[in-house]
Amino acid sequence: MTELRALSVPVRPLQDASLRPLPWRRMAWVTWRQHRFALTGVAAVLGALAVYLLIVGHRLHHAYAAASACHPASSIACEELVGSFNGTGHLLATSYALQALPALIGAFVGAPLLARELETGTFRYAWTQGFGPWRWTLAKLIALAVVLAAAAGALSALLTWYYQPYLAAGNHTLSLSEVSPLAGTVFDLRGVALAAWTLAAFAIGGLAGVLIRRVLPAILATLAAYAGLALATGLFLRRHYLTALLTSNPNVPASAWITRQWGTKAGKLAFTGQPPKSLLEALCPPSAVGPLGPRGKPSPGTLAQCISRHGYALWTSYQPAGRFWTFQWIEGGWLLALSMLLIATTVWLVRRRRGLTRRERTDGRRRPRRMHTHGVPGFPDPTSSGQVTHEMLAGAGINVHQPAVLQDADACVSVTHGVLTREAVARLAAGD
Repeated sequence: MTELRALSVPVRPLQDASLRPLPWRRMAWVTWRQHRFALTGVAAVLGALAVYLLIVGHRLHHAYAAASACHPASSIACEELVGSFNGTGHLLATSYALQALPALIGAFVGAPLLARELETGTFRYAWTQGFGPWRWTLAKLIALAVVLAAAAGALSALLTWYYQPYLAAGNHTLSLSEVSPLAGTVFDLRGVALAAWTLAAFAIGGLAGVLIRRVLPAILATLAAYAGLALATGLFLRRHYLTALLTSNPNVPASAWITRQWGTKAGKLAFTGQPPKSLLEALCPPSAVGPLGPRGKPSPGTLAQCISRHGYALWTSYQPAGRFWTFQWIEGGWLLALSMLLIATTVWLVRRRRGLTRRERTDGRRRPRRMHTHGVPGFPDPTSSGQVTHEMLAGAGINVHQPAVLQDADACVSVTHGVLTREAVARLAAGD
């Protein structure tokens, strides 16, 4: 009887076949290559906005200088200069248009960051290239977060310069437009707030992408979550950073942020907000008001004095403009903490789930049992990128030409959802 002997080839230890971790600095180039179009789009939008702010801002500063230096203020020429200033670039000071910038950055840069890889399945390749899923995720999130926050900080400095004429003290005495530094239309566009809100929007988008795993739903979820957070902060949270001041003095500083006003009579609530027009017409007709303010209108102090003669008291709760930087650091601090928490949660989810759905994880646990059932004990699991190397099989003592191995290929292919393909099994059997 002829004795057949199989030649054996020494196989390197499994640990030698593993990929060494790539250095962190390599991820900077990879991140740029993957997201250069999104970053270029952000740069184009912010650049166009910066050019607009520079052009309109120069006109605005010149108009303010001319109007504030004009004397006498009641002359027709001065009133024309005041009207020119009030009509120049006033939209950005009284609207919330620019508040959409962080939301758009979070939706179109943060949400697709991981959702696109999870939706298309490219994570199965990208996350096994010697860097690891959680390091891959952390490196991309941190790198892009730093770039976006720096860009938002630069835009915030430009917006601070743009809004200077509106924030000047004494504008109201000249009938010039004046905005409180704490007003919702400008507060989160200056200081550290814009960078903090951009960072938070980006972190929200990254987490939404991992949770939803589809690009378009993740974008919509990011916009909705950011809108809810911004509204809750502007309407409820920000005004309570510090205890508001309360006064019945009608001459509240024009730069203060008035959070609430109401009127009382005989110790009971009479109205909320400004005095009703009907009440003013009944108690304070023009003949009883007294001295008029700028442009022939009674000043708030004059109206308050008038209704006080009839037993009414006007109360005002406000935040003084001097608390601007305190509010900035408070808001920037908790937004930074929230962003770090969201990024950490995103990385933890990626590390825990490895990018696999519940169905894929269940199939992964069943695959070894299926191979054992087909007579191939010890068959190793494919990697998350679908690789089954000769080293892995040789280390497990498996002969790839065994009929049981090839017979089970179809069963494996059908449950791996693209992770393991028939072509990969054929190449493995052919020794490629």
